[in-house]
Amino acid sequence: VQLVESGGGSVQAGGSLRLSCAASGYTYNRNCMAWFCQAPGKEREGVARIYTGSGNTYYADSVKGRFTISQDNAKNMAYLQMNSLKSEDTALYYCVAVMPLTDYWGQGTQVTVS
Repeated sequence: VQLVESGGGSVQAGGSLRLSCAASGYTYNRNCMAWFCQAPGKEREGVARIYTGSGNTYYADSVKGRFTISQDNAKNMAYLQMNSLKSEDTALYYCVAVMPLTDYWGQGTQVTVS
């Protein structure tokens, strides 16, 4: 299983970015897809997740109302629409496939908000 994130970049506060995560390999039995972030000097934390079967979503309080997670199961893709970005959103964002026995992580894509 391999996950590749894209869509990161530099944006001004108030702007938007859309992160994409392309999964290859067998991930169709995954429990959910998730996005995590890690800012410099801080621990990695969960941002959002979406369950494969139900499509139910959960968000960290800090991003509720601003970020939207979605998935395209047919394409094996996950997305994170990030609106009204703030400087505190600056971090390396990781895509995660949560499988029954293990998790798979991408390499991350940098988001910088100034």
